[in-house]
Amino acid sequence: MNEAGERILIIKLGALGDFVQALGPMAAIRRHHQNRPGGAHVVLLTSKPYVDLARASGLFDDVWVDEERPKAWQIGRIRRLRQKLKSGKFTRVYDLQTSDRSSFYFHILGPGKRPEWSGIARGCSHPHDNSQRDLMHTIDRQKEQLAKAGIHDVGLSDLSFAAKDVSAFGIEKPFALLVPGGAPHRPAKRWPAERFAELANRLYAAGVTPVVLGGRAEQAIAALIEHDAPGTVNLCAKTDFIDIAVLARGAALAVGNDTGPMHMITLAGCPSVVVYSFESDPALCAQRGPRVKILRKESLEALSVAEVWDAGVRIGALDSHAAT
Repeated sequence: MNEAGERILIIKLGALGDFVQALGPMAAIRRHHQNRPGGAHVVLLTSKPYVDLARASGLFDDVWVDEERPKAWQIGRIRRLRQKLKSGKFTRVYDLQTSDRSSFYFHILGPGKRPEWSGIARGCSHPHDNSQRDLMHTIDRQKEQLAKAGIHDVGLSDLSFAAKDVSAFGIEKPFALLVPGGAPHRPAKRWPAERFAELANRLYAAGVTPVVLGGRAEQAIAALIEHDAPGTVNLCAKTDFIDIAVLARGAALAVGNDTGPMHMITLAGCPSVVVYSFESDPALCAQRGPRVKILRKESLEALSVAEVWDAGVRIGALDSHAAT
């Protein structure tokens, strides 16, 4: 890198859905600064689970892990973090986390001259000061934040960088991805596992292989679906983020709860049906992509398999007459 170039830090710590949705804004930041005289050295500060995905994206010259995570009284950790941030000699910071924690990082860089800072920290140079920002969808909020910092070419996240051989999973096309998991402390966000099993049986009867995705926390749910729908391929706890993106590009359909992997799946371009209860608001956090249908019920117990199937028909992913 030209020593005269800018040094840029992007802060995005998680969670998965938020991180994936931020790849579009992060790409816009890189384009904007690399096109300026001298180019730019772009560093990401993130959480450990997203390091491999960040590196695979090719958007960053370096990826730092936020290891210290200091509390206000942990002076030693604060000093180490401050020293780390100071060592980067950043000319501008884009705080896409915009939390109390990430705003605290702005304040520990004082006293004295701080880098230019886009975020919500009091006193920063490029504040996103829209009083209604918490009522905006995540993507729209970050787009407006970057516009206030002079970046206007912000698109949806592009996951075309994800490349991996997934043939070892032995999945025959056509196949559909089922994502029955979600935050364990918010069970009302989950469509009942029995409905996923019923949908899996209907998909299999229509000649579509159902494939269940999830982490270790979803293994019991996946096992129930596999038991009740014997044609199911259970990949629970067997895939990483890159696997999910690659599988999504090859899938005929995905159906899932409001959970992180569905953000990756929809942005990879997979025709998707995402189910919401009144535990979360799609106006603020809905999955986006070229072919996404959001279904919302006050309680997901009231959402039928027929309704989900019909939604798949409407986005062109399923046959309305198949396996009825």
